[in-house]
Amino acid sequence: MPESSFAEFDFTSVDLARLRFAFSPVSEAVASLRVLQDPGRQALHLPWIRAVLPRLEGLDLRLLFALVPLGPYFVDFLTPPPSSPLRDIEAELRTVAEADIDEAATEARRLPGADTPVVREFLDDPVAGVTRAVAELRLYWDVALERHWPQIRGLFESEVLRRVRQLARDGAGTMFNDLHPNISWDDGRLRVRTRAWRRTGPLSGDGMILIPSVFHWPDTAVMAEPYQPNLVYPVPGVGTLWSQGTVPTAPALDALIGRTRARILVALGDPATTTILARRLSLTPGAVSQHLAVLRDGGLVTGRRTGREVFYERTPTGDTLCASP
Repeated sequence: MPESSFAEFDFTSVDLARLRFAFSPVSEAVASLRVLQDPGRQALHLPWIRAVLPRLEGLDLRLLFALVPLGPYFVDFLTPPPSSPLRDIEAELRTVAEADIDEAATEARRLPGADTPVVREFLDDPVAGVTRAVAELRLYWDVALERHWPQIRGLFESEVLRRVRQLARDGAGTMFNDLHPNISWDDGRLRVRTRAWRRTGPLSGDGMILIPSVFHWPDTAVMAEPYQPNLVYPVPGVGTLWSQGTVPTAPALDALIGRTRARILVALGDPATTTILARRLSLTPGAVSQHLAVLRDGGLVTGRRTGREVFYERTPTGDTLCASP
């Protein structure tokens, strides 16, 4: 297998029309398993690693670690493409449990550790193996990620809103070329650098799912046939995730509008809802709402309704204040 190759996808107008974003709690859980196996590689996540390791003592996760090893390849059946933008963990685990058994076994045989006792046991009875993997994944989620999901989801919500606006304003090429250095777009062809496999040719007409990720940072991942093509990319702002409640502000801005309002204004570098801000800043939604009303009346923020949610963002005046030393 080459050290670096490319997966290429030729888009039609139909594929572009079916381009969509989604969040995947299962994909995040699987990616986080790789972070735990090599903590030094991702120092950005050390606060999470330190918090979660004591809680994992005594858990049997041998099969999960065998199916999701370090290196360019791990099994795909554990990370099925999300069928809706906001799938919850239970819905995704049910999808994993219904995986095509022959495909799951084929993927397990491709693992570099396919001859290890754990993977051989999986291959001897892949039906029981898939059931065991789902059970381990559910327990792992409950212990390691459930309490962190609200903050992670809030980061994703802000990212998707920003990218949808970018797509509508500037087009697919600008958006794709801005996602990550591994990703490029040229004249209807999407090219993704990958160490796992090569792929070239048209999409099937089903479009593509774009999935922002915290634990894939700093890399990208791509999946295609026999699954619906999807592209996983690291969400910007990962560095702020584990510093919940700590948003640096300038003393002059604190003195001008108050520290809490200054924190809210600075946190609105990307659009966010009241709920997202409350999670990010460890405040109650009611308190955030009151401060946003004052900032809005002062011309520092504005709100835009998207579906049932109102996303707030800084006005040019708010940007100027945050940029001031």
